[in-house]
Amino acid sequence: MKTYAFSVVLNEHEATEEMANALFAAGCDDCVPGESHGVVMVHFDRESDAMESAVTSAVRQIVTAGYKVKRVEIDEEEVASLLGS
Repeated sequence: MKTYAFSVVLNEHEATEEMANALFAAGCDDCVPGESHGVVMVHFDRESDAMESAVTSAVRQIVTAGYKVKRVEIDEEEVASLLGS
């Protein structure tokens, strides 16, 4: 398995301890929630067979925790490695 790095932007205004606890309880023990300039993101370093399944499982767990996803962002280096560059 490979570890994939990506961030999920949430439709929230503040990252809280309650959010971190809910994400952990939903299975997101490989993430770090945070915020910058009012944008709440959850960064993942997730092991999976493929990027698609890593992202899909993370989004599913975030929704299970009770949060809405705005978008997924993938690092430039991660995209390059996916493309074999």
